[in-house]
Amino acid sequence: MRSSLSVYLKGFLMGAADTVPGVSGGTIALITGIYERLITAITAVDPADLRLLFGLHTAEGRTDFRDLLLRADAVFLVTLGLGIATAVLTLSRVLDHTLERFPAITAAFFFGLIGASAVVLYSEVDVQSPRRLAVAVTGIVLAAALSSLPESAVGSSLPVVFLAGGIAVCAMILPGISGSFLLLVLNQYEYMISNLTAFVDGVIALARGGEVPALAESGAVVVTFCSGALLGLLTMARVVKWAFEEFRAGTLTFLVSLMVGGLVKPLSTISAEADVGSVSALAPIVLFALIGGGLVLAADAVTDDIDY
Repeated sequence: MRSSLSVYLKGFLMGAADTVPGVSGGTIALITGIYERLITAITAVDPADLRLLFGLHTAEGRTDFRDLLLRADAVFLVTLGLGIATAVLTLSRVLDHTLERFPAITAAFFFGLIGASAVVLYSEVDVQSPRRLAVAVTGIVLAAALSSLPESAVGSSLPVVFLAGGIAVCAMILPGISGSFLLLVLNQYEYMISNLTAFVDGVIALARGGEVPALAESGAVVVTFCSGALLGLLTMARVVKWAFEEFRAGTLTFLVSLMVGGLVKPLSTISAEADVGSVSALAPIVLFALIGGGLVLAADAVTDDIDY
């Protein structure tokens, strides 16, 4: 019981970190000592293993499925997942409120988190060679271009949400890279936060005797995102893990450069929502940017011995 509670709390910390752009749940897994166990459990499951679900009506099929659960450390994954889900569901409501009521200050906080994370991670890479420099420039330009697109250009159709889920979940296996940041670059962050909040509200209302149609729209978005995340965890995450192992420096350079280019997104929100020419309006923005950056730098100081 104590072991399960420990895993649940570590999952909660991972979920809390991945809910805000700039902080990685993978980093929390590394800090709390479960990163290797998490990667081993995830990579133990192959998409082809899904066929075992169709054999559960036989004794042999149930035996094979039980072996899969043992191989994948299922109890650990489920407990960790519950902790992550609890944190995401809790913090998403807070963020939905702050994004609506205080968009500029929230964007400033995100800017500090992302900017400081990029500074910390760039110390882990070398961009002096022409090839590495080209990789860095490509990452910055790509993220800046995506972040500059109006939300209507990308849209938030279910196929886009599905793809976003697959991309964002890859951050679970990459310490330093935030899944929420990737959603921010893809212009899906606020959309997913608002739909997740609406989904939770709909579930609560349904439990109190509400109607199913009120839950249908947000539920479709959340289920689509989770489906994309599951597929991404079983497929795309393997590709990213392979790239990280075979081309560590180049992959990390590209991913960190995405963070630099992605700063365009919170900056555009700040410029659109705040009067940056006014000292009284600018002061809280600077303050919250410094708070966000300070949190990341403080965490880096505490975990200085970690090799990302």
